[in-house]
Amino acid sequence: MTDRMHLIPRRTPESRAVVERVQTVLDLTSRLNVLPYSDAEGRTALLSAILGRPLPSDVTIYPPFYCDHGLAISFGANVFVNQNCSFYDIGGITIGDRTMIGPGVTLSTAGHPVAPDARHDGITTAPIVVEEDVWIGANVTVAPGVTIGRGSVIGAGAVIAKDVAANTVVTSGSQVVRKVL
Repeated sequence: MTDRMHLIPRRTPESRAVVERVQTVLDLTSRLNVLPYSDAEGRTALLSAILGRPLPSDVTIYPPFYCDHGLAISFGANVFVNQNCSFYDIGGITIGDRTMIGPGVTLSTAGHPVAPDARHDGITTAPIVVEEDVWIGANVTVAPGVTIGRGSVIGAGAVIAKDVAANTVVTSGSQVVRKVL
């Protein structure tokens, strides 16, 4: 995980660009989340503006949906994202084909340095990779730098701070429960 960590120092051109993009996306997501659900055309247009490219026709995202950057989210084919998900994607989020994401899931690619004297130096980022055929249950939180292996199931309410091997079931109480057959 730590080898993929990147620091965006405060008061730099990079941090200013991030702040500007976050402000733009906050406006776009606030508009998205007040649309009537029946306004599919408006929803698709706003999601495309958030992502900086057209939303793939085989990707379903139910609002409300929140993110902070948008440009660093990559969706595979046939991805489903349920309501009230938050994708903090400054560090990059890749979601593999046929992934299902339950309601209230948070994928967070950013944090701060751990050392108290460095905590205000900027933000740290690390990508999240969700491989193919993953099912992430309701109210799961995934930390920066995590890879969830193909075919895995993440049980509702789990906090995932370490990589998950392919074809593994993880729950909040026990972390790794069993390998999927």
